[in-house]
Amino acid sequence: MIRRPSIYVPTLSQSFSNTTFTKITALSSSSSSLITLQDSHSKPVLSPFYNLLPPTHNPNNIVNLISSILKHKSSHLSLLHNDIKGIIPHLGAHEISRVLLRCQSDHSSALTFFNWVKNDLNITPSVHNYCVIVHILAWSRVFSQAMELLSELIQLVEGVAPNEDIYESLVGCTEECNWNPVIFDMLIKAYVKAGMVEKGLATFRRNIGACFIPNVIACNCLLSGLSRFNYIGQCWEVYEEMGRLGIHRNAYTFNIMTHVLCKDGETNKVNGFLEKMEEEGFEPDLVTYNTLVNSYCKKRRLEDAFYLYKIMYVRGVMPNLITHTALMNGLCEEGKIKEAHQLFHQMVHRGIEPDVVSYNTLVSGYCREGKMQMCRTLLHEMIGNGICPDSITCRLIVEGCARDGKLLSALNMVVELKRFRIKIPEDVYDYLIVALCNEGRPFAARSFLLRISQDGYIPKMNTYNKLVESLCKFNNVEEALILKSEMVKKSMKLNLAAYRAVISCLCRVNRTPEAECLLKEMVSSGILPDVEISRALINGYCEENNVDKAVSLLKFFTKEFQVYDTESYNAVVKVFCEVGNVAELMELQDKLLKVGYVPNRLTCKYVIHGLQKVMELDDDMLKV
Repeated sequence: MIRRPSIYVPTLSQSFSNTTFTKITALSSSSSSLITLQDSHSKPVLSPFYNLLPPTHNPNNIVNLISSILKHKSSHLSLLHNDIKGIIPHLGAHEISRVLLRCQSDHSSALTFFNWVKNDLNITPSVHNYCVIVHILAWSRVFSQAMELLSELIQLVEGVAPNEDIYESLVGCTEECNWNPVIFDMLIKAYVKAGMVEKGLATFRRNIGACFIPNVIACNCLLSGLSRFNYIGQCWEVYEEMGRLGIHRNAYTFNIMTHVLCKDGETNKVNGFLEKMEEEGFEPDLVTYNTLVNSYCKKRRLEDAFYLYKIMYVRGVMPNLITHTALMNGLCEEGKIKEAHQLFHQMVHRGIEPDVVSYNTLVSGYCREGKMQMCRTLLHEMIGNGICPDSITCRLIVEGCARDGKLLSALNMVVELKRFRIKIPEDVYDYLIVALCNEGRPFAARSFLLRISQDGYIPKMNTYNKLVESLCKFNNVEEALILKSEMVKKSMKLNLAAYRAVISCLCRVNRTPEAECLLKEMVSSGILPDVEISRALINGYCEENNVDKAVSLLKFFTKEFQVYDTESYNAVVKVFCEVGNVAELMELQDKLLKVGYVPNRLTCKYVIHGLQKVMELDDDMLKV
């Protein structure tokens, strides 16, 4: 006899009377809207006159009709739908549960009906309906489908009614249907699978309080989830509770806890833990040793890592590819690339086939040393052994060449990889374009972009912006504007730095009115100009002797964007002084002082120079 939980289990009406699931609307034959049912276990009060109607029109008969069809021809529920469509609005949570309970001995019919309700009638079953069906499936040992529906229920409750208590509902259902205690272990695993480890831990604690002793698989699943989300203290709580309850911990348990120790930086406690593990009859296995070797290597304790490597052979645990790769990575981190390569050869000699990760480990080590020829050799060796380089391999080699100042070699490497039909990651292309721009080679970057675009490559927005900036530094504004048009077609836009570069470039090549149009476009797109843009435009108009426009912009930037640039102010002052229009300058200066501009030494110098020029002109006129 299965023992029921020793906790208070309310009656069905009490358990679910406060549910937040409500019935939205009745289902008509043409309706496709989703109906969410309210949990209700009291028998609905129906008119006695319903009994005078034909069976297929009698709401009191809906459970009998569906149960009969399920018993004799369950595959024809869709045909029944047409016969009873008038009374389907009376198919509530209570009726669904009654049908499911009549199908307890036939899980296939129960599942067929449940899916028909969900998928054909577009009704979202209540929490109670879900709990009944998962109990039926678990009792029938159809665990995979029970787990699937349990996970579905968790997502439903989380999205619609986060305060709904699934655990309590499952317990309440044990009063009316067959059930298997394993369902409460499955609930722990379902919560962990959904990434809700806190609720998984709460379910673990409630199971213990209800005298449901979780099995070791559920406990290990919970431990793994807690470790993954860094709940280190809770891991030890569960581990200790397993021992207290007599749950037989297995090798998987100990391996998880070894990983927890290493993750928490408690490698010094590992030996004691391993001794305890051996006392309980478990020898450290390959996973245990690999966890420890990897941890020691990450902490740069290579001596301890290689000691364990030797112990593995002594104890008959053969190191595998993961062991060797961890050791190789540790050696590379210490700058011992030669020893790492020797270990690689030893591994191959012992019959362990390398993979892309082990090759990448060596490639990374040689890249750090700047030995790009060895990287190329390893690349050819990989391809020769039928191992396809991945995105990490490509990125390591390309970035290594660029870091070594050999961008041309990096570009040639890309061409070579493409020849071997190896797909180049788009971020590698982005990296190369930006690297060429940073080296002051925007034309090469543009040419490279045109070539790889033929293969369907679309640069990231930041890559486009960087190329636009770089082209403008070399006053190639036409090409920059072409790129800008390409970006617009791809729903991309310039950032502030790119707008600044294009506007400054246009002003330098005496196309300031175009630059001002670009300013308006920039502002309309929500990007505010900065001091450099203000300076470029005002200087541009000053260079073109359009001082009125320069003054207008000076006031515009002050009023609209609170940009006060003394350098731009001085550029305007200089133009006025050069033409000897000091009187108008003094009038302008009074206006600008009121809005916040303050003259500096250079301003005074320009004004003095202007006054001197006026005096010289006056002297010349007097002489005449």
